[in-house]
Amino acid sequence: MTLLERLRDPGERDAWTEFVQIYAPLLFHWSRGTGLQAADAADLVQDVFTTLVQKMPDFVYDRRKSFRSWLRTITLNKWRDRARARRAIAVDPRDRLLANAAVDDPADFLAESEYRHLLTCRALQLMKADFRPETWRACWMTVGEGRPAHEVAAALNITVSAVYSATCRVLGRLRRELAGLLD
Repeated sequence: MTLLERLRDPGERDAWTEFVQIYAPLLFHWSRGTGLQAADAADLVQDVFTTLVQKMPDFVYDRRKSFRSWLRTITLNKWRDRARARRAIAVDPRDRLLANAAVDDPADFLAESEYRHLLTCRALQLMKADFRPETWRACWMTVGEGRPAHEVAAALNITVSAVYSATCRVLGRLRRELAGLLD
């Protein structure tokens, strides 16, 4: 079951913990991009998570749409709500968060690449503890460092098939965990 599917159950504490650990840094980055101070950005992130807890039970992932865009739209709408409530922040259509909200904009490639990189790295950091150190190291040396399987096998004193197996286990788990999140 994917992380998005597990989030549909509000009682699924482990899924929510994992989701918050993965997404809090990204949401904070987006929030700071609106010009908010750190404390206000942290409050905005909390508002976004509160909204997600309410919306996720009814959320149905559509492969034709972008989860990232939906999440960014929620963040932007929460920021606008706060701006209207305080009347201290003018909503400027040239705002950086608003400018990046369009997923189909070719200029958004860098943001998309950054999003994928941040999300994948964060998920890998969290998953590392779920694997034996040898399994993790074999995968990292093969994928992260780009070393050939026979070289990794020799360095770790394991078989080449054990290297391939370790890599498949880690990457398979990563794909399952991030299904629907890397749109």
